[in-house]
Amino acid sequence: MSGMYGEIALELIKELDRHKGKLPPFQENELRQALDEMQILFEQNQRDVSMNIPGNPEFLAALHLRHAALERNKQCILAYLYTRLKVITDLRWDHGPVIPAEVRANMTEQEVQFFANYNKTLANYMGSLGENHGLDLTQDLKPPKTLMVEIRVLQDYGEFELEDGTSVLLKKDSVHFLPMSQCEALVQQKIVEVVQKQKSLHQK
Repeated sequence: MSGMYGEIALELIKELDRHKGKLPPFQENELRQALDEMQILFEQNQRDVSMNIPGNPEFLAALHLRHAALERNKQCILAYLYTRLKVITDLRWDHGPVIPAEVRANMTEQEVQFFANYNKTLANYMGSLGENHGLDLTQDLKPPKTLMVEIRVLQDYGEFELEDGTSVLLKKDSVHFLPMSQCEALVQQKIVEVVQKQKSLHQK
């Protein structure tokens, strides 16, 4: 086997580090190579153990080295898979239930299914909160510094109903003064943009 043990698995971690917070294409070939290396190391250790050479320092050193390489590969692979799933779950909170096309192109079928299952579980949980009307936990993730915001409409949207039952007609380039908590989804979807925030009631 050429190269040092664990180099391929370590490269998986470096790949994620180069794209912090983002989801690069899934490195299937590198992952399979790392798994193949683990299989070879395991078989070599099994072979040497079956030979049963007690007290041979070279034998023991090689055995421990391969075992350490196995553990390192396992940790790198698990960290690679976990970090990708963490980015995918964060997508649901940051972008809503629809995966951006450019991100979806970098996901495996299993990751797409994971996102769908996570999205369904989260939706069911949020629907069970509140007084029979649910609670969207993906909104107001940070305590608001302002209660009202001035927004400009970036594209025609139509009637937008507020929580108090009143409606606002969102036409492109129109400007409105609305509660921050009710605009965040529109801002995330790039339907509106924030122009100016009103000072908090606690500010003078």
